[in-house]
Amino acid sequence: MKNRITQLFGIEYPIVQAGMIWASGWRLASAVSNAGGLGLLGAGSMYPNVLLDHIQKCKKATDKPFGVNIPMLYPDIDKLMEIVVEQEIKIVFTSAGNPETWTNFLKEKGITVVHVVSSVKFALKAQEAGVDAIVAEGFEAGGHNGRDETTTMVLIPSVKEQIQIPLIAAGGIATGRAMLAAMILGADGVQVGSRFVASPEASSHELFKQEVVQAKEGDTQLTLKELAPVRMLKNKFFKEVQQAYAQGATVEELKTLLGRARAKKGMFEGDMEDGELEIGQVSGLIHDIKPAAEIVQDLMAEFHLAKQEVQQY
Repeated sequence: MKNRITQLFGIEYPIVQAGMIWASGWRLASAVSNAGGLGLLGAGSMYPNVLLDHIQKCKKATDKPFGVNIPMLYPDIDKLMEIVVEQEIKIVFTSAGNPETWTNFLKEKGITVVHVVSSVKFALKAQEAGVDAIVAEGFEAGGHNGRDETTTMVLIPSVKEQIQIPLIAAGGIATGRAMLAAMILGADGVQVGSRFVASPEASSHELFKQEVVQAKEGDTQLTLKELAPVRMLKNKFFKEVQQAYAQGATVEELKTLLGRARAKKGMFEGDMEDGELEIGQVSGLIHDIKPAAEIVQDLMAEFHLAKQEVQQY
C-alpha cells in the first residue's frame, strides 16, 4: 500500500504505533516495524540512558524504520535529542509543546519530524514550524489529551481542510474499520495506541493489560484538566480525584493528590488501585491480548474488507 505516509517513513502500511509511556519499549516498536508499520519508542517514560539502551536493542531487533516519540515537557529533553542525533534516528515524533522549539534542529540533522496536536490551531502552528507530518489526536485517546474535547470524527476533517502536509489520525482507532473511516475523513494514515497496549510485546504490566481487555464502554474518562488533561480508567485513584473535585480542590491540592510517578505505579508496576491507568475509550472494543504483528495484520485485513463493503454502496 503506497501513499504519502508509507512513502514518508519507508514502511509497508500506513500504521503508526503510538509512543506511549510505560508501554512502548524496544520489543513493541521492533515488532510493529517488522510487521510493516512504524514502531515508536516512548521516550516520555525513559531516562536518557534507558532510551539509549532501547534504541540500541531496537536496532538489533529490526532492520526496518522505527522512530522515537519525545514529549517536549520532558525535563532533560536536550539529552534525549542528543541521543537521537548520535544514534542516527531518522524519525522523531514530538508532542506536548511548541514544535518551533526543536523542529529546525532535528530537520537540520536530516530527521523526519512529526508533531502531535489536538486542534486546528496547533496543526497550523506545526505546519508553519516546518514539520513533515501531523498527528491529529481526538479526545477519545488515552493518556494526555486536548482540553477542547474535540472528537476524532470532527478533528480529522477540520485539520485536513487547513493543512497541506500528510495527516495521521489518532484517537479511538483500534480496528481496520476505524482506520478506513479515518482515511475517508482525510487522514493519510493512523496512529494506534490502546490496541498495542494489549500485546505481549508492550512493556506495560500484565495486570494493566488485563484491565484494558476487561474494560467496557464508559470505563474511561478525561480528567485533571487544570494540570494536564488525561484519560484514564476509573479505579480507586480516579474516584479520589472525583472526590477532590467535589470538595472544591485547588490546583495545588490536585497536584499533591497526583504526586509523582503515579502513571508508572499503575501501568508499569501493576498497582491497579492507586496507579494512574492511561488508556483510550476504544479499550471497550479490545477483548484479547495478541502479538503486535497479528494486530497489524488484523487491522489491514479488516481495512480491506471494509473498503470492499463500502464500495458496494
